[in-house]
Amino acid sequence: MLNARTRGLDSATFRTRFPMLERIVHLASCSLGARSTDLDAALERMLGAMSRQGAPWPEFEGQLNQARQGFAALVRARTDEIAVVPSATVGAYQVASTLAWPDRPKIVTVESEFPSLAHVWLAQRARGAEVTFVPKAGAVADYLAAIDERTGLVSIPMIGYRDAARLAVAEVAQAAHAVGARVFVDAYQAAGVEPLDVGLLECDYLVAGTMKYLLGLPGVAFLYVKAGSTGHSPPQLTGWFGRVDPFAMDPRRVDFPDTARRFETGTPAVPALYAANAGLALIDELDLDAVRRHIAALVAHTDDRLTHSGERLLRPADLSARGAHVAVLDPDPAALTSWLANRQIMVSRRNDVVRLAFHHYNNADDADAACEAIRQYRRTS
Repeated sequence: MLNARTRGLDSATFRTRFPMLERIVHLASCSLGARSTDLDAALERMLGAMSRQGAPWPEFEGQLNQARQGFAALVRARTDEIAVVPSATVGAYQVASTLAWPDRPKIVTVESEFPSLAHVWLAQRARGAEVTFVPKAGAVADYLAAIDERTGLVSIPMIGYRDAARLAVAEVAQAAHAVGARVFVDAYQAAGVEPLDVGLLECDYLVAGTMKYLLGLPGVAFLYVKAGSTGHSPPQLTGWFGRVDPFAMDPRRVDFPDTARRFETGTPAVPALYAANAGLALIDELDLDAVRRHIAALVAHTDDRLTHSGERLLRPADLSARGAHVAVLDPDPAALTSWLANRQIMVSRRNDVVRLAFHHYNNADDADAACEAIRQYRRTS
């Protein structure tokens, strides 16, 4: 049953918060979430505050603290374990900059890592790091074969950005910790569509941003830093929000709090903070276990239809171990994406695939519309 009721908002009720879905089939949440009435209201509140107060910085600071608290609750972390950063890439760099690579030079990552994060790891070679890539599938056995006593950091995505493969994060983390390595998790393709618990993942660091399934805007991401995982040296990118007291305003002193806030930099993107809080509040109204089941049913339904139509899909060998999107292989993803967009069906392309991504607001009609449109495209192209 694709639209079963949940202990939180059911799919149909949740969908009403996204009026754009009355005219658009939005299957691009793996890139940018759909626009909600809650997002609109949040941005209107920001503009209203500016009109009333001119420079409402105390309110803006409140939005920052609220976002930090909201994400902490989402991933079951302490608030002081969360840093607000501009992007997942900056979060990765902040972590890398604190680690001493000559002592443990090896970074183990996977060929299916999102490139922006992999580029951060590769850039550490100038500081003495050695980067080892395990094969794209990210199998536990491949990770375990690569991890050794020289490993300083293991990077693993929860969900692959291309094929939606779900990796065995906790099992890999246990192996990494057994040899004294730290674990960095990219949860961008998971946050907002399934439960997250940093304790169960057993990670030292985790990043996710707000513009995809968390239903916000670009400009805000979160870095979880396990208590005590401050690294060997302070972050090399810093700013006044990373000070013990940002309002001390001392240009001659750089001090760092003993919390995750030490990884923060300058003034965050205020509109994105309002958007982040709107999205986090929406997600808080959901039962994420039920959301995951709802999406899994849509993914299976879409997979079945496309496979029977003769489409080639990029997917994990274990079909039960997949995230929130279906990846359609295509020789010209840009052309297919544009053709669908002209028919008000929004998808997201990466490399050689077109991704059909589902959220709790999607339903079987959305999946069927996309499948039928792809079938028509094949007949006409």
